[in-house]
Amino acid sequence: MASDPKKVYGFEEVSGHNKTKDCWLIISGKVYDVTPFMEDHPGGDEVLLSATGKDATNDFEDVGHSDSAREMMDKYYIGEIDANTVPTKRKYVPPQQSYNQDKTPEFVIKILQFLVPLLILGLAFAVRTYTKKE
Repeated sequence: MASDPKKVYGFEEVSGHNKTKDCWLIISGKVYDVTPFMEDHPGGDEVLLSATGKDATNDFEDVGHSDSAREMMDKYYIGEIDANTVPTKRKYVPPQQSYNQDKTPEFVIKILQFLVPLLILGLAFAVRTYTKKE
């Protein structure tokens, strides 16, 4: 019996399958169509969806799946990933810096962040002291 040649997928093609009704994952260089398993996954479909669009090997291994879970993967296996198409690093996008439009010096803001709560606490204490029935 001759076995079928392995289908090889590009990263872009696999990344496009990132919905509840169409979900593919890359784990250890293999491509899995986990769409039929979405509702049955113990962690919920959100966990599987969050692993799309990247190599999910570390996500899979970090959870510590059982041997039976690893055996179950065979029925979802659809091919291999072309390693040359997988990005080596994800692009780092720095968080947007907040813009201090009124040019208030940062030390003034830090002092106010400290003093305003103290002022409110002191005011509450004064109100309680002077309104207390004797």
